[in-house]
Amino acid sequence: MNATPKQKKLISLSQFILEEQLKIPHASGEFTALLSHLVYAAKIVGREVRKAGLLDDILGATDDTNVQGETQMKLDQYADNAFNQSLKICGHLCVLASEEHEHIIPIPGGYNIGKYTMAIDPLDGSSNIDTNVSIGTIFSIHQRLEPNSKEPGNEKDLLQQGHLQRCAGYIIYGSSTMLVLSTGKGVSGFTLDPSVGEFLLSHPNMQMPASGDIYSANEGNASYWSPEVQAYLQKIKSIEGGKKPKTARYIGSLVADFHRNLLKGGIFLYPNDTKSSKYPNGKLRLLYEAAPMAYIAEQAGGMAVTVKGERILDLTPKDLHERTTLIIGSKKEVEEFLTFVPKS
Repeated sequence: MNATPKQKKLISLSQFILEEQLKIPHASGEFTALLSHLVYAAKIVGREVRKAGLLDDILGATDDTNVQGETQMKLDQYADNAFNQSLKICGHLCVLASEEHEHIIPIPGGYNIGKYTMAIDPLDGSSNIDTNVSIGTIFSIHQRLEPNSKEPGNEKDLLQQGHLQRCAGYIIYGSSTMLVLSTGKGVSGFTLDPSVGEFLLSHPNMQMPASGDIYSANEGNASYWSPEVQAYLQKIKSIEGGKKPKTARYIGSLVADFHRNLLKGGIFLYPNDTKSSKYPNGKLRLLYEAAPMAYIAEQAGGMAVTVKGERILDLTPKDLHERTTLIIGSKKEVEEFLTFVPKS
C-alpha cells in the first residue's frame, strides 16, 4: 500500500517576514507593513499582466515619454500608478522614487512619515509586454539618514551606497508570479498562489551556482563596446582546443535574464557604448536596477561590478537617474571577466 505523500510545509511571505523580524532586536514591525503594501500593488500589477492580451487599455505604447526619453507603454503607466498609490500613503516611507519620474515622489500631507526610503522600477522590460515575454518590478529599500526624524525625506536619503540597503528584490511576472528578496541574510523566493492570493516560500536559501554556461548580452551592440569586453566575449565563445563555448541567452528584460542566471548560473553584461554618444556610461540605472540586483547577487554568492571592475554596491549615486555599466552573475564568471579589465 502506497504511503500518503507528505505535504510540503507552506510558509507565506508575511509569516516569513514576521519570523525574521523576531530575530532583530528592537524591531517595530514597520518594515513588515511596508512590504505588505508593496506586495498588494504587485498582485494588482500581476493580475493586469495576465490579462494584457484581453484588454485594449493595457497593451501598446502611449504618446508619452518618461524622464529617460523612452516611450512609455500603457502597462508602464499602470504599474507606476499602482505602486506609487499604494506606497506613498503606507505610512512607513519618508520618500519614494520611481524610474518613471524625474524627481522624488513626496509623501502626501496628512500621512505618517516613516523611516524608510524606496526606489522602484515599476516595470522592467516593458518593451517585451506586447510579445508576452517575462517582465518584472525591481525595488530597493534604505533606512533614511536620520531614522528618528519625522520630517519628509529628500533626495539625499535615496542617494546611498548599495551595500547600505536594508532590503532589495524583484517581482517577475512570468509563467508564475514570483517575488525574490533579500534583507541581508541570504535570498528567498516566493511564488504567488492565485488560489489563496498569497506569496508562498518556494525557493528558500537561494544560491547562485559558482559558475555557469550561460552569458546574456545584447551582442547587436558589440561593435560599440571596448576592446576588453570584446576580447572577453571572444574568449567565452572560443572553441580552441576542443573547448565548449558558452551558450547565449538574452531576453532583453533584466529581471528575466538575471532570474535565469540566479537559478542556473551564468553572467549578464551591459557595457557602455565607447564609440557612440547614446549610452557612454551604460544604460541601466544604478539606483533602480543595478544596485538592488547587485545586492541580491552578492547575497546569493554571486558578484556585480562595472566594466572597470568597481563593486556596484560601493558606488554612491550622484543623482536619481545615474546610469552605470553592469557585469553581474556567478562568482567565477565575473572573476574571469575581471582578468580582462586593465589594471589601474
